[in-house]
Amino acid sequence: MTLSRLRRQHPYLWLLTFILLLTGARVTAQPATPVDPMLLASLTHAMAADDGFEDRFEAQVWLVQMSGRLTRRIPNEQERLDLLRAVHRESKRLDLDPQLVLALIQVESNFDRFALSHAGARGYMQVMPFWTREIGRPDDNLFDLETNIRYGTTILAHYLQRERGDLTPALARYNGSYGQTWYPERVFNAWERAWR
Repeated sequence: MTLSRLRRQHPYLWLLTFILLLTGARVTAQPATPVDPMLLASLTHAMAADDGFEDRFEAQVWLVQMSGRLTRRIPNEQERLDLLRAVHRESKRLDLDPQLVLALIQVESNFDRFALSHAGARGYMQVMPFWTREIGRPDDNLFDLETNIRYGTTILAHYLQRERGDLTPALARYNGSYGQTWYPERVFNAWERAWR
């Protein structure tokens, strides 16, 4: 959609996009099995990667669309936009569908930034804290939005690559339920109902 067409057909969307562009708004358990060295390398690289959108306009349009769907779950606009920016940026960096990542977050933490599982998984994407030690970054805070999303998307992308693009076993690996389909089905249902 061109900028002028967006302005004519969706004046409020255009206005919000324009404002966002102008303001430049920002966007101790141990592993049960030995750590995969390829995943370890991916996480190490990801945590050192630079931030930034490749196509700011498309990203901002996506932010506006997804923000409306997320308002009920995260009423605070700044918190909502910060999460969406991080999800979009990290998903695109890893060639993941950002809406799939939102579905995974919905299933994992129901968009609770400070979610803590009984196993110790933390944050939006329920990342296990052993990863910070494994990659030599023990001070990383997994409740930090940017850190959590970068770890989680990197882990998901790794499992997706390992499963040659097959989402069902990749999602099961992410959850630690490899060989079962109940978890991938929950993510697929959330993806279909709320984020596609």
